[in-house]
Amino acid sequence: MTSKANLITPNGYRLLKEEEDYLWRVERHEITKKVTWAAGLGDRSDNADYQTNKRRLRQIHSRVRFLRKRMEALTVVSPSPEQVGKVYFGAWVTLETEEGEVKKVQIVGSDEIYKHTSPCSIDSPLARAMVGKTIDDEAVVNMPDGPIYYTILAIEYDQ
Repeated sequence: MTSKANLITPNGYRLLKEEEDYLWRVERHEITKKVTWAAGLGDRSDNADYQTNKRRLRQIHSRVRFLRKRMEALTVVSPSPEQVGKVYFGAWVTLETEEGEVKKVQIVGSDEIYKHTSPCSIDSPLARAMVGKTIDDEAVVNMPDGPIYYTILAIEYDQ
């Protein structure tokens, strides 16, 4: 089994930080007010508002703990001038299949694939096949049904 890379793009890290900030500074504050209000109504065991908001508060605390631990373990990778013209982490790659289908993906860390519009995890077979390639190179992804061939049409990096 291959190990997962703890890499993240600067934009991906910013999104995680924004989520953590929002949960901790905004949503937690609002839910705490609701819990306090609901607790003042009396019997907490039959109080749906109290129970629901306490559960949400626990979810917020759990997610914030996860995000903080995860952000400590991540390495933010910014593009460098040496990468220009080759596919590396953070690259936006325009690919064409043998059938002529064109798609554009960005090679990102596993922590950012769920909030990304066109992700390609650095741990995926496609990303591994593209790393180090240049424009007009062929990236071959070996699949159970046979290899898939992609031609690299363009490589860009966020500034």
